[in-house]
Amino acid sequence: MKIREFIEHHYRHFNAAALIDAAKGYETHLAEGGKMMITLAGAMSTAELGISLAQIIRADKVQIISCTGANLEEDLMNLVAHSHYKRVPNYRDLTPEQERELLDQGLNRVTDTCIPEEEAFRRLQKHVFEIWKKAEDEGRRMFPHEFMYELILSGVLKQYYEIPPEHSWMIAAAEKNLPIVVPGWEDSTMGNIFASYCLKGELKASTMKSGIEYMMYLADWYTDNSEGKGIGFFQIGGGIAGDFPICVVPMLYQDMERYDTPFWSYFCQISDSTTSYGSYSGAVPNEKITWGKLDIDTPKFIIESDATIVAPLVFAWLLNQ
Repeated sequence: MKIREFIEHHYRHFNAAALIDAAKGYETHLAEGGKMMITLAGAMSTAELGISLAQIIRADKVQIISCTGANLEEDLMNLVAHSHYKRVPNYRDLTPEQERELLDQGLNRVTDTCIPEEEAFRRLQKHVFEIWKKAEDEGRRMFPHEFMYELILSGVLKQYYEIPPEHSWMIAAAEKNLPIVVPGWEDSTMGNIFASYCLKGELKASTMKSGIEYMMYLADWYTDNSEGKGIGFFQIGGGIAGDFPICVVPMLYQDMERYDTPFWSYFCQISDSTTSYGSYSGAVPNEKITWGKLDIDTPKFIIESDATIVAPLVFAWLLNQ
């Protein structure tokens, strides 16, 4: 039985039914000529979502990505240091002393998975610094994802590959030069490292394009690509990866007074957030109507579940696997 057949047979009610409805809506949106943004929050790259997301990118099922700085870099960290990662299945039982032991071993924990600092962060750091410095010396300013693309396409990381390159969504994105928006990049590990070089006087902050420039970049991209069926929004998790890009529509409509700007034409969120605490991440899709992001008839879906389980199934559906 194919994955798609399994889903159709077993997924009939509640969040399972919402998964099918959302997947069919995504499929219809693309079939009718629409484009799709996928947003990545949390630690999806460390969860190795790249195995399925890379396939979606190569199959042209997504036209732009918004992600946190952590997801941007952690895909590459897994690429170059996979064998050094440590899984901690009993993470719920760890004492503060055991957590400190992990730190002393150079292991930074994300739920049940520890990222090895020396092999992951430092292995990338020396190469990305060279790219940052070269760009600055040449008077070039770029976005965080563009520097990462340059790093990947240079081939300098191939000596470290520890997973099949087809499992890296960043490699797939770089090969297609896929547009990426990375709001709040400064709070990522690479953002912290870049800031440290600026504090030491070895780099200038202006070499890295800013979040405001990302919003301007997204505004131009949305304007150029929203004709016809329009652009859909497939949100994995909450936070800034989703909050930042969805605001481009009301900004264009209200602040730029471009009253012909279309709303997002499809919306789905995979969420584990609760709606009653006032969080935007947990807000039901209809709330977005009041903010000028979605319209009354925009197809809207919310799957209240674990994105590491749900997203690969939706992607498998889209790939007819």
